[in-house]
Amino acid sequence: MRWALCVAVVLTGVQSNKTGSVAGTIVCNGAGNSCPAVIYAEKTPKPEVRPPRTPVILDQNDLTFIPHVLPVLVGTTVSFPNHDEVPHNVFSSSPAKIFNVGIYPKGSSRRVTFDNPGEVRLHCNIHPQMSAYVLVLPQPYFVTASPEGKFQLKGLPPGRYKVTIWHERYKPVSRFLEIKAAENLPFNVELRELR
Repeated sequence: MRWALCVAVVLTGVQSNKTGSVAGTIVCNGAGNSCPAVIYAEKTPKPEVRPPRTPVILDQNDLTFIPHVLPVLVGTTVSFPNHDEVPHNVFSSSPAKIFNVGIYPKGSSRRVTFDNPGEVRLHCNIHPQMSAYVLVLPQPYFVTASPEGKFQLKGLPPGRYKVTIWHERYKPVSRFLEIKAAENLPFNVELRELR
């Protein structure tokens, strides 16, 4: 049986002299009061950007990856510190990044550089209940929604964008929009299908 989901998203541009913003609330019907998602924008033409020099942290604490979903710019190095009393492992068999850092104890960390865009699902081979995602994005315009589904994507230079809403359980939805300085751009999006 195929399940359907209706997600209503209202996006509005926030006024600025030089850049625009996109803000809204994602509502996941049937998912209770929580609808975490990543909202990202891809600009045409693509801007020249460099990944951060400092590694981004994806923690392991209380047998949980924190955060559960981590959006990063392509080329970013992610550090996986172990703060639990037990050893951990981080691995992925996702096409965007196949790796296995091996088993390591509390107080130590491993690093991985994510050099290809795409969705990377993470696991720990010691604790099968642990999972997370690194969403590797080609451009620096992204934000994670709050647990209630609220977000604001700021600092968008004027231009044409493809804006996508990504959630681990549902098919992504994308829309094209033109952002002009100090312009509000409201639009509605409905996600209807589970993956």
